[in-house]
Amino acid sequence: MQNRSKQFWPEGLPPALNIPESGFSECFSHSARRDPGKTFINFYGSIVSWAQADRETDIIAGFLQSCCGLVQGDRVALYVQNSPQFVLAFHGALRAGGVVVPVNPMNVTDEVEHIIRDSGARIAFVADDLVDRLDDSVLSSIDHLITVTYGDYLIESPSVPVPEALLAPQRSHIPTDATRWSSVLEAAIPMTPLQIKSDDPATIAYTSGTTGVPKGCMNTHAAMTITAMGGALWEGLDENAVMLGVAPLCHMAGLQLTMNRCVYAGATLVLMHRWDPLAAADLIERHRVTHWNGVPLLISDLLRHLNENRNQLSSIRMFSGGGAAMPEAVAQQLKMRFGADFVEGYGMTETMCQTHLNPPARAKMQCLGIPTFNIEAVVADPETLAILQPDQVGEILVRGPQVFRGYWNNPDATRAAFVEIEGQSWFRTGDLGRIDAEGYFFFVDRLKRMINAYGYKVWPAEVEAKMFEHSSIRECCIIGSPDTRRGETVKAVVVLKDGVAASDETSSDILNWAKSEMAAYKVPRKIEFVAELPRSPTGKVDWRQLQRREIAS
Repeated sequence: MQNRSKQFWPEGLPPALNIPESGFSECFSHSARRDPGKTFINFYGSIVSWAQADRETDIIAGFLQSCCGLVQGDRVALYVQNSPQFVLAFHGALRAGGVVVPVNPMNVTDEVEHIIRDSGARIAFVADDLVDRLDDSVLSSIDHLITVTYGDYLIESPSVPVPEALLAPQRSHIPTDATRWSSVLEAAIPMTPLQIKSDDPATIAYTSGTTGVPKGCMNTHAAMTITAMGGALWEGLDENAVMLGVAPLCHMAGLQLTMNRCVYAGATLVLMHRWDPLAAADLIERHRVTHWNGVPLLISDLLRHLNENRNQLSSIRMFSGGGAAMPEAVAQQLKMRFGADFVEGYGMTETMCQTHLNPPARAKMQCLGIPTFNIEAVVADPETLAILQPDQVGEILVRGPQVFRGYWNNPDATRAAFVEIEGQSWFRTGDLGRIDAEGYFFFVDRLKRMINAYGYKVWPAEVEAKMFEHSSIRECCIIGSPDTRRGETVKAVVVLKDGVAASDETSSDILNWAKSEMAAYKVPRKIEFVAELPRSPTGKVDWRQLQRREIAS
């Protein structure tokens, strides 16, 4: 089946990639040496050249080594929204030999505490407006806190309107022993060069857990290199390309498909702090953006806001993305307006992003694509693990150097994530799919219970565990509700405790509480009160029955 799809392999690309023995930091250095005066980051008109980025990344690495005592393998948490500081801190930590732990800025206190404590991060870069989410117990576990002010990298008169958050004054109480980002750069401490190899750990990226506890995926420099390199080659991203950076850099789509593709190719990254369709259109036109990897929702949002007589966006050569299927009507509108197909792909945190991509010259609608560089993929019976024939539905299994090394501090979950077939280890994606006669993969359903909201994975068990803490809730079942804009949205089916009335006031109270307790994308957008939850013959809550009813309605 792998060979069947090879006939559609993009012309001129090698069948496999050779992974360099060095770490991904060497890609950064190579791009900086090739054209040091070229723009690397364009942040609302503020420019960071490759030379400046290379110099500041070196200084950050030197500070981490000399002032923070970082030794190779130490974890460095990065709790910062899209900004030049995220990019430079990420690569500074890598260059110093650190293992970066990206933390979603939407995560709140309990979620951040779990990630920092579980990863054992002693060093953390935290944005000013997020410091208040770190309680005293978390702060006491961090030996070195470096705080970030986004506005430091903004010129006085940005070329386009910028989010208020970038212009707002510092809102948090900054601990007196924290180090300012500006002080790190002023120290200008040279780094001690390290021999970082491709097999060394690069990131621990946390993905929400089926059992309610986020798990850290251990990814190597090799995985980072091959997905960044492979994605750039597949989409024709070179040093002349300009990519719009919209996806959160803490998420694999933003980290690998946007930031690190640009690093590998030596391209320019037009970086947005937050989504704004009108600002995006202006940036694309003003800076002649050639590539955009985004979730279908944002592309659809952009199309709705474009003026037919302006914003032609003729510079864009490639629209790509994943996380949710692109609606056919939106894809057709893209084709009619820009003459470009939307190229869908498939991947996950455990594979450092893409394992499948559609060939740009022969993309199929609402299709995951074909296995990309160095990846083997099959569809197998989830129970017997027998390899299935075309058009039979089973679990998608993958293997290759992109696949993670396991879950940090969680050997049981690691064992459950892999199976052995004929002496070879395969990663279980938990997604049900099929392969057509030409070797293209299609998503069918989820084997695991998961909600895909706005391109983010939401595991119901995690949300349920938090919802049970509310004083009015006796029982709760979290399901996905179809949503035309988000793909799916989170819905809570709730049984209230005796004496609590089912009312709009109760619903508002629960929703407002949830917003303060978990990341925004996990918060239920809908609440339904019921007298009791349906149960299976074994007494377990029958979430499938509720899910089927929700879809039917």
